[in-house]
Formats: sequence, C-alpha cells, structure tokens
Amino acid sequence: MFLATPLCLLAMAFSDPAAPAATPPPTIRSAGSGNWSDPATWEGGQVPGEGARVQVKAGDQVVYDVADDRVIRSIHVAGTLDFARDRDTRLVVGLIKIQAGDDDSENGFDCAFHAPAAIEPGDPRPTLIVGTADDPIPAGKTAVIRLAYVEGMDKETCPAIVNCGGRMEFHGAPMPKTWTRLSREAGRGEAVVMVPQSDVVGWKPGDQILVAGTTRQVGYKNSRTHSVAERPATETRRIARIAPYRELDDRMVRVFLDAPLENAHRAEGAYRAEVANLSRNVVIESADPDGVRGHTMYHRNSSGSISYAEFRHLGKEGVLGKYALHFHLIGETMRGSSVIGASFWDSKNRWITIHGASYLVVRDCVGYKSVGHGFFLEDGTETRNILDGNLAVMALRGKPLPEQVLPFDQNLGSGFWWSNSLNSFTNNSAAECDQDGYRFEVFAGDDFDPVLPVLQPDGRKKAVDIRALPFIRFDDNEAHCMRFFGLNLGGFNDGGVPPKPGEKPEPRATRPADEYKQEGRRRIEDVEGVGPDARHPFRIRNFRSWDTHWAFHAGSPSVLAEGMDFFDCQYGVWRSVMDRHEYAGLKMERIVSRGIFFPRPGLAKPDEMVLLNPVDDLPPSTVITHVRRKDRQDPSGPLVVRGSCADNGEVVRVVVNEIEARALRPNFAEWEAEIPSVGVARVEAHAEDEAGNVEKTPHRLPLDSTGLAAR
Repeated sequence: MFLATPLCLLAMAFSDPAAPAATPPPTIRSAGSGNWSDPATWEGGQVPGEGARVQVKAGDQVVYDVADDRVIRSIHVAGTLDFARDRDTRLVVGLIKIQAGDDDSENGFDCAFHAPAAIEPGDPRPTLIVGTADDPIPAGKTAVIRLAYVEGMDKETCPAIVNCGGRMEFHGAPMPKTWTRLSREAGRGEAVVMVPQSDVVGWKPGDQILVAGTTRQVGYKNSRTHSVAERPATETRRIARIAPYRELDDRMVRVFLDAPLENAHRAEGAYRAEVANLSRNVVIESADPDGVRGHTMYHRNSSGSISYAEFRHLGKEGVLGKYALHFHLIGETMRGSSVIGASFWDSKNRWITIHGASYLVVRDCVGYKSVGHGFFLEDGTETRNILDGNLAVMALRGKPLPEQVLPFDQNLGSGFWWSNSLNSFTNNSAAECDQDGYRFEVFAGDDFDPVLPVLQPDGRKKAVDIRALPFIRFDDNEAHCMRFFGLNLGGFNDGGVPPKPGEKPEPRATRPADEYKQEGRRRIEDVEGVGPDARHPFRIRNFRSWDTHWAFHAGSPSVLAEGMDFFDCQYGVWRSVMDRHEYAGLKMERIVSRGIFFPRPGLAKPDEMVLLNPVDDLPPSTVITHVRRKDRQDPSGPLVVRGSCADNGEVVRVVVNEIEARALRPNFAEWEAEIPSVGVARVEAHAEDEAGNVEKTPHRLPLDSTGLAAR
C-alpha cells in the first residue's frame, strides 16, 4: 500500500500563496460522561452544533442520543462514544477518528503520523460503539452514520471513519439468514417471489431485497457487452408484505414486492437465483453518493467486529485504499475480529478489502454492485482468513488503482479475488459479475516478484512463492451468469476487455517486447506453470458453475477436483493446464461448445509427470470470535466462548482452556465451549485434526477485570 496519503487538513488558497489558511473552529471537548444532548457533558456547557470539531476525552463515556441533520465537522474519540439503543439516532459527520491521545488532527486515512503504540491489555481503549454483539441496536430502532464532505477537508481521504488502534463496533438486529434461494421460478411481470419461510425470519415490509439475475450476458467476441451494468438481470425491490403459502406448502412464504419484476429468475433443480436482504437497522452511508463519498477502515492494533450493519454508497472510485470497509495492514493483530451478516451495496471501490491481514472471519455478508473486485484480498500476504457463506452480485469492471501493490491486477470485476490461496473459501455464491466469480491471480514480471513473506504455522514469516500455496479449503462454492469465468485458478484473462467507446486501451509491459505475440496480441499472462506440489494440491470440493461462459479455467498445476457441476455453460473446462490435474465427480450438462476444450500441457516433462499424493501436514487455524457471560447477572458464572476453525483436513477437536468445544457446524466451522470464569486470566483455543496436526499458535485472549475478553 502506498502510504504517502495527504492529510485531511484545512484547505489553503494555493492560487494565492499570500492568502492565509482558514482558521479551524475551536474544539468542543467533553467535560465528563453523559448524554450528547446534555450541555453538562461538554466544556463550556455547549452541545456541539453545525461545523463543530468534537473530542471525547479519555475516560469519558458519551452516549449519542440524538437524530440530528446538522453536520459535525469531526469527532476525535479518545474515550467512549456509545450510540443509544432506546431511540433512533442519526449522526452526520465529516470524520470520526478513534484514537488514543489528544491529537485531534483531521486525517482521513493514515494513522502513522500520530498513532500511539499498541494499547496494552487492560488499558482503556478509545471506543466507538454502535451496538455490540451481545447488545445490538434492537429491531425497531435505527442508528445511522452519514459521512458528509466538509468544505476544507481533503476530498481524497475524507469523509471517513478511521480506527487508529481503538475499538470500533457496528451491530444491528440479527437475522438468521441474510440471503436464500428461490423456491420456484419468478416470472417476468410477477410481483412476488417464493422462498423458504425459515430463511426470511427478521425480514419485514420496507426492506430492500435483490433477486439475482439468471440470464447470462455475452462478454466474448463481437457480441460482448462492456459491463453487466449495461443491462443487468439482477433486480432490487422493496418488500410490500410477507404471507404464508398454505395452499401449496406451509414451509414456504410469498414475498410480495412493491413492483413487478422485469426479468425472469430461474429456479430449476439445483440452479436457483439468490434472494438477499440489503436492509439493516445500523447504517453507514455517504451523504452525497453522487459527490464526495466516504470510506471506513481499521488499522493495525485495532479491535472490534461488525454484524448486521449496512454499508451503502461508500468507496472512492479510482482511489487506492478508500474502500467501503478496509482492514489495512493489520497482520495478526485483529485475530478473531469478524464481519457477520453485513450488507455492502453501491460501492464505488470494493465491498470488503482484507489487506495484509490474517485470521479474519467474513461470513454471511451480501455484496451488491461494486466498482472493481468485491471481496478482495489485496497484496498476496493474506492467510488463514475465513470467507464463508457470502454472496457477491455484480462486481463490475473498474480500472487499476494508482500505486496498487499488485501491478498485474486489471480490476476487471471478480466477486472474490486473491493472490494467496492459503485461506478458506466455503459456501459462497457469486452472480452476474463482469469477469469472474472467483479469481486467483499472480503474474510474475519485471514489476512484481511473487516471493513474499508469508505467515507460517509456528507464527514466523518465511519468504515463499505465493503461486505455490494451496487452499486451506475451497468447498461448496457456486458461480453463475458470469460474462467470462466461474472460477479462474491462476489462468489468464481473455486477452483483455476491449475499451469502452472513447477509451484508449491500457497495454501492459511486464515482459520485454520481443516476448509478446505478433499483431498486438499479448503473451499469456498466468502463473506460468508454478503451483503447489503433488502432495499439497489445490483441492476443490463441490464447485458449481452454471449459465456461465467458461465454467472453469486453470493455469495452475496440481488440482484435485472432487465434485464439479457445470450446467448450461458455453464451455466446461476451458484451456486449462492439465499438469497434475485429477477430476472425480465431474458432471457437465447442456454444455454448448465443448465440455473440455483445448487442454494445455504444463511445464513438466513426460518423465517428470507424477500422480497427486495429497498429505495433510498443515495444522488447523482457530479464532475466538465471541466471549460472553452465560448469565449477565452472575459475574462469577461460566463464560460462553464461540469461534471458527478452518483446516484442509478433518478437525477432530477444538480445545478451549483445556475443555473440549462442541461443533455447531460440520468440521468445527463454528464451535462453542462453556468454561469457568473464576480465577481465569485469559481464554486460549486451539484445534487438532485427524492427521494429528496440532495448532502451534493458539488464539489467546486476555480477560479484563470484569472477566470478559480485553479486546
């Protein structure tokens, strides 16, 4: 990441060097704990108003208890700012910075100039709380933060919410399912969709839902569109009412829409359109989506999690690092933080960016409309992250970002995009994206060396060629209605997307000119035959790709595919390097052109060809995501600890403070343990797998004086 980012300082009249800088308004500081609306909470007895710069001082706890459309210029949270749960609240602000100390400078991106050292466990931590996992903003109440540009701030970095080593929490009313699939086809002109009743608990009239498109757009050759955005099949509607469908099946409900659908949406056997709820009662949004947009981010040594919050109209188009939600170079310092059940829609720059981070959990989130890749792992050093049960719809073609870390990324619009596969991707779905449902991409050249420092099981870093790293897990993922690829594993793009009318092509030059093909065609740009060895292949289980141009394409060697279902696609396995590829349970139906088209040889010579011989020598990865008291009224009672686990094999146990946890889902994907709290100074969890691998770096969380995790 390029860090030389300008500050959000007050603008100066550069056209006239003699012109004085504008005088910043004075800072209104808290005088103690209390409600925001109470004059006694503030020094001078003045409640912050239009254009105010505000500081919540260390040790003070201020409850934000108003719904106010006046724009607060900036809020520096050194103490605690907690949103009320007994009323609707609304805050319009140019910058919120969660950071220890007294420095209230206006910086909308970088903490490096003024961030203090990491906060020690037990020390007070600056905190922004908009609900917590145990005490969310309840159903029936709303909390809205509206990010507004304030004249004089830097438009490239503000407005923003930036967590510089503090704690930041956003938690709305839970819903058991954030997305589901159609129970029967929804026809053009119909104003109702049918879905399972158990999947729409918590959905209500007025909520905005999307119905994913099931009409494939042609992205290839002369008939191609430039983007699915030109004529999308995905549609959004408001829920008018929800009613049981007792005439046919009382396990189904009819969701009536505020307007008829313009497209038909398929529900044929296993191939069914997704229906997702985009509405949440905790909202972070830009005040002017057509103007200067906002962004949010966590920095290193921060803490906090997100559940059932809505991030809408965020992301600065074409600006590096200014994403809807950005975990920025946090390493392992936020191990166990999670984003659960959130929605991200209409982003001009990605949905969630995981940058230089490990051990994050992103689960049950919905992404809809993003310029550029949606769920994005940024620099190739990210490992042991869990992306589970997420939905990516309409990740759209963007442009490469200035000074981006990985120069080969053309930002063509993938639902899920990564350059380091040592992560877990399970139960996700991608629909109607411009380029790929899932994309693993690395291209070595004069401008990029793929040997990077990668976290090892013992906690150390080691220089590794990231092209050779396998998945921790890639199971039960689905893609449909892609203009190009369902899953592109280390392969190449189709030669580049043609420029839109009026645009100039952007040729790349990572190789000497004489290596390029004649007549302006580029050399194949893929992993160049480098991949995992035969003992650690890319293992793909139960991948489904339907109504897509190219269902599966691989440039990577060493692939063990156990269950692939390709349906109603132009091609099945397309132009893949077949070196050390093995397929079991490969099902292809309604393939228009070729099931297996133009298989390519790898770099291995015939006498070097070997069969795959998978071994499991990778320990599991465990994270603690939640610690709470079983009974809030009993401070000496047991603690309930929950978390997630990922492994390339079968997990046989998770142990929490020497007590075995119970699996809430197969393979301990989610688990729970009950442990005593008396005399316990920390919670420690590790996992063991069937092959005998024991996690070498357990997740350890210190407990504070109340016996809860000191995050």
